[in-house]
Amino acid sequence: MQSRFHVRRARITNLACLFLAVFLLLPALAACGGSSSDTGSNSGNGPVNLTFQSWVPGMDKAVDIFNKTHSNIHVKWESVPAGNNGTYAKMFTAIKAKNAPDLGQVEYQFLPTFEATGGLLDLSKYDAGSLQGKFLPWAWNQVKQGDSIYAIPQDSGPMAMFYRADLFKKYNIPVPTTWDEYAKAAEKLHAADPKAYITDFPPKSQGWFIGMIWQAGGRWFNIQGDSWKVGINDAASKKVADYWQGLQDKKLIKNDPDFEQSWYNDLNTGQVATWVTAVWGANTILSNAPKTAGDWRVAPMPQWESGKKVSGNWGGSTTVVFSNTQHPQEAAEFAKWLNTNSDAVDSMVKTAQIYPALTSALDIKATDDVKKFYSGQDINEVFRDSASQVDDKFQWGPTMNDVFTSMADTFSNAVDGKGTFGSALDSIQNTVVQGMEKQGFKVSK
Repeated sequence: MQSRFHVRRARITNLACLFLAVFLLLPALAACGGSSSDTGSNSGNGPVNLTFQSWVPGMDKAVDIFNKTHSNIHVKWESVPAGNNGTYAKMFTAIKAKNAPDLGQVEYQFLPTFEATGGLLDLSKYDAGSLQGKFLPWAWNQVKQGDSIYAIPQDSGPMAMFYRADLFKKYNIPVPTTWDEYAKAAEKLHAADPKAYITDFPPKSQGWFIGMIWQAGGRWFNIQGDSWKVGINDAASKKVADYWQGLQDKKLIKNDPDFEQSWYNDLNTGQVATWVTAVWGANTILSNAPKTAGDWRVAPMPQWESGKKVSGNWGGSTTVVFSNTQHPQEAAEFAKWLNTNSDAVDSMVKTAQIYPALTSALDIKATDDVKKFYSGQDINEVFRDSASQVDDKFQWGPTMNDVFTSMADTFSNAVDGKGTFGSALDSIQNTVVQGMEKQGFKVSK
């Protein structure tokens, strides 16, 4: 079976500089990091030295556990900013200079971009395939390309619906289980209180909207033979766009930028009654809407078909080994251990509050403070089910930065009345296809 990675790399070999320039949108940066070859590798008398770059807080705790239990390998953790806040730019420059760290943290949506550079080690050669049954199927599919494996899953972002139980009770509105019921709830809520909205539609929250597409069965990127198939405006995606356009046209949703003060105020004052988001949203609400303690609960994502159980995902990352490492066997050993060892995963859950992709770790209970905030509910039970219901066929493309930029521009225009969310998808489709072709990717029509 032909590796999809091979297709990507074959189409970029002669255009690597253009590809990186388009992705980074930055001037060339000096090489950073440095693999074990220049950090004091094993000369036969001491441990192999590896460098691992990650932004996960408290990662040093898990690394310390590894170092104490592996006398032949020593891992140095370098704390770096989150990926798109500068780390990815430096990683790409280091890959080009063959001076990348041994290992790094990479989000699922950017794995194809990294793969396209040829900068990732194929971990299938180091027995990574034996781990397949340990992870959520959809998460494993995100790191596996053909017969090759380019990362080990670490965490995930299964989605559900946070809702203000007090408002639904006050206005006698049933908690929606389908998107049709959700739209009816939006109308009833706003009629009862013109200052209240069912939710917020932030036009620049690309990951959130893609999570909706993921649940609906959208197929934005796939490989057909030796070509990319791009379907950003496919039927499933248009269905989602038209649905939200209907709520927008009826003025039943807000458009405040998420994670800004006005949006936090919406959460805290009851101006929005739901937030369909990932598991990590629990702490966002708890931390930024303290006045609403005891008012929130969590339910599964509304479904497009009654009785179905399909979820989406927003977030999650992996551990990769860069191909320039001088110690691939030892780097692969650490990557596998970090994401499967119970002590390591438990450490990341407790210190960084990650939601693991490791199935044996999904039995975690919500902490007492979280249960208290969410009306005594163990919300992790909802997310445990959601994690197993994420569509395993969704794939990211090799130029996601272009996708995200185009989404932000066109969706903002739609909110301003310049087009619709549906026409925005058409525009994004054209922009992304043209950009991929210019960068040397073969795209099937």
